[in-house]
This record gives sequence, structure tokens and C-alpha cells, in this order.
Amino acid sequence: MNAWQRWVNFPQRLWARRAIFQIHLWIGIGIGFYVLLISVTGALIVYRPQLSKKFSRKQIVLPVSGPPISHQGLERAAAGIYPGYEATDVFPSNRPDRPVEILLERRNKRMVRLFDPYTGKDLGDPLTHVQRVVEWLVDLHDNLLLGTTGRLVNGIAAIIVTVLSLTGALVWWPGIKNWRRSLKINWRAKFTRLNWDLHSALGFWFFLFVLMWGISGIYFSFPGTFGILGNRILYWLARLHFGRMGWFAEALWSVLGLIPAALFVTGILMWWNRVVRKRLREFHKA
Repeated sequence: MNAWQRWVNFPQRLWARRAIFQIHLWIGIGIGFYVLLISVTGALIVYRPQLSKKFSRKQIVLPVSGPPISHQGLERAAAGIYPGYEATDVFPSNRPDRPVEILLERRNKRMVRLFDPYTGKDLGDPLTHVQRVVEWLVDLHDNLLLGTTGRLVNGIAAIIVTVLSLTGALVWWPGIKNWRRSLKINWRAKFTRLNWDLHSALGFWFFLFVLMWGISGIYFSFPGTFGILGNRILYWLARLHFGRMGWFAEALWSVLGLIPAALFVTGILMWWNRVVRKRLREFHKA
């Protein structure tokens, strides 16, 4: 048989396939906890726009009582409530019955507060506790809480996830006689076989999703490298990353977002059962 025939019929016998398997294995172990973190946080923030809107304090409805206070008057009122701070900007709402946001600064400190545009009353922090948790999760997912450094790390990790996805697709191929079996899960099998089936079947059926998340993650971190694709393709790449295509897609994405986490867990269990446990037994026998 030539190399192609061996790949089609007996891929496990090819040294190239074994090498790709090792690459896939050690990349998966190396960035597994990162994948778990990004997978879980990504699934949680699918509904970020809805949660932000529902719990936003900017939606407070105020009584409209005469003409609103001028921007200068609001700035003076804010500065009087917060001595030492300077009101540097006022952000009015498009609706007259909504509060305005005022930016206050003192040396290196900045804060934003909501004010009644008719009375100058301080209405508190624009962000509720729910919004702060959501925004913290978003920052964790996008920047690993490390700003531009975290975004760079995310981009590099997204490249590695893309490689992990592609090597997984190559490793998945079991040969022409067995490929159908690798599409299904035998729920009655023993745990080790069930875990193998889960990893194999999930990897096959959701390969395009994981690949898309990897590529779009690269785009978000290094957008300049994707200029050749055109705005329309980039627009859809961003929408696909978050599932911004209606309520059904968002519900689906919130579940599918956990697939990379499931692949990591099943993969690490496979490694433990097939490698670590075997070596531990050999060590105890010795």
C-alpha cells in the first residue's frame, strides 16, 4: 500500500498520524484549563445584551418636571456632591424621562454616576451588581483581566486552539471500516469506552463550531490580519462567534459554548485512563 491507501484503511499505522496525535494530545493538555475557562465564560456571556438591558439602572423612569438643568448646572451639582472631583462630561439620554450620566475625575480616579436631569439628585452607580458580574465575565473572556496583554495572550491561544481543532480532525479518522462507529455514542459501554465515544463524536459533530471560535478569536485579537476577507465576511464572523442571530441561535450557542469544555474533560480522562493509570500500575508493580 502507498501512504494514501494506508491513511484510508489503517491510519493508526502511519508515523505521521502518531506524530499528529502527540501534537494534539500535548497541546490539549497544555491549554486545557484555558479552553475550559474560555468555554464556560463564553457560554455565560451569550446573553450579555439582554442582561445589561434588563438590569440597567439607566432604564429608571423619572418624572418630567419642567425644563432640565443645563449641563453646567449638572456639573456644578455633581461637583458639590463629590468634593474634590471635577465633572468633566455629561451624557444625556435620548429620552427626557431617563437619567443622565456624568463623568467625574480626581487625579487618576474616574467614576460615572447617574443624575436626575431635573433635580440634580445623585441616582447612584449606572451599573448594578448583576451588570458588574456580567462585565467582569466579559473582561475575563476577552482580556483575561489583563487588558491589552490579556488580549494578546487570547490571540495566541486562539491560534493554538485552531491548530488543536485541525489536528483533532486528522486524528479522528479511524479508517474506512470504522468511521461510522466514530460518529455515534454507545451509552451502554463501559466508562472508558463511553468517554472515548463522547470525545470522538463531539469532536466530529462540532468541529466547525470549535474551528470557527478559534478563527474568530484570532480575528478579535489581531483584526488587521483579516482585512483581506472584506467587511461582510468579518461582520458574519463576529456574529457567529457570539450567536447574535436571534433567540434560538443564542440559546443554542449558550449550550454549544460548553462543547470545548466537554472535549477537554473527556480528553484529559482519556489521557488519564490510557497513559497515567497504566504507568502508575507499572510503577506500583516495580
